[in-house]
Amino acid sequence: MTARTLNLDDALYHYLLDVSLRETPLLRRLRDETQALPMARWQVAPEQGQFLALLIKLIGARRVLEVGTFTGYSALSMAGALPEDGQLICCDILGDYNATARRYWQEAGVAGRIELRLAPALETLAKIEQEEGEAGFDLVFIDADKANYPAYLESALRLLRVGGLAVFDNTLWSGRVLEENPQSEDTRAIQALNRALKDDPRVDLSLLPLGDGLTLCRKR
Repeated sequence: MTARTLNLDDALYHYLLDVSLRETPLLRRLRDETQALPMARWQVAPEQGQFLALLIKLIGARRVLEVGTFTGYSALSMAGALPEDGQLICCDILGDYNATARRYWQEAGVAGRIELRLAPALETLAKIEQEEGEAGFDLVFIDADKANYPAYLESALRLLRVGGLAVFDNTLWSGRVLEENPQSEDTRAIQALNRALKDDPRVDLSLLPLGDGLTLCRKR
């Protein structure tokens, strides 16, 4: 027994995947293809994709926003958990990997649920808010440029319904959050987000040591 979170070595991590990961062959193929890219580190861990899908089902989400899509693994995981009339809006910038995402969404039969908007994410989020108003989404998953994480939080809280979830990836940042005087703007932004969320009365909070750190913020 232990009163703190376990440190997973390789053997225990592989056991975790072996007894719990329900990754489809298509998701596995997408993950393998993505691992061959120079930016492979941008992809979420497979257990994170499965956890996001579970969250969608737990809260009965019908409308979801994703900030940072890359080759579409997390989007594919979430879209597959949505009802047939559900909607996932993905915010990303133009890149060769957009075509990979679209190809896999089409093959999975979920392309009709996904809208990919290619522009700086803060611009897309502001446009959505202008077009639709506030509180129209059930879940917002944020895994994009870390320097804008504090700004993404404010957008997410406006766009989420009460009881909706904002989910931030990389909030443990491979341990770099412990740096006392970080040179990286990304590191400083994640540190600022984590400190601010600790006492933010607008949300219920849990930071999970899943993947590179996954923070769940439930809008009060």
